Amino acid sequence: MNQFIQDEELDRQLREALPYIDDNGFTARVIKQLPTQTAPMRLRGAILVAAAVLASVLTYVLSGGGRFVSDFVMRVSELPMLWLLIITFSAGLLVGAFGLIAALFKAREAPLLAR
Repeated sequence: MNQFIQDEELDRQLREALPYIDDNGFTARVIKQLPTQTAPMRLRGAILVAAAVLASVLTYVLSGGGRFVSDFVMRVSELPMLWLLIITFSAGLLVGAFGLIAALFKAREAPLLAR
C-alpha cells in the first residue's frame, strides 16, 4: 500500500514538473548528428519473412517431409473420446488464461499511455 502512495506522489510531481528544459539547441544538434536509417522497414520485413519461409522449408525437408505430423494426427485420432475432450478443454482454459493475463497487463498500461 505504501508503494502505491509513493507512486501517486511521483506521478503528481512529474505532472507538475516543467515540460521542457531549455538546452540552447543541444537536443536538436544531437538529433541532427544521429545516423539515418539505412534500410527501409519494408525491406527489413521482407528479409525476415523470407528467412522464416526458408527456415520452414528447410525444416520440412530435413524432417522427412513432415511425416511426424501425419504420425501425430494418427496417434491422436486413436485416443479415446474422453481424452480428446479433456485435452481440448484444457487447451481452451490455457489459451483463455493467457488472454486474460494479456488483457490485464494491457489494462494496467492504458492509464500510462493516456498521459
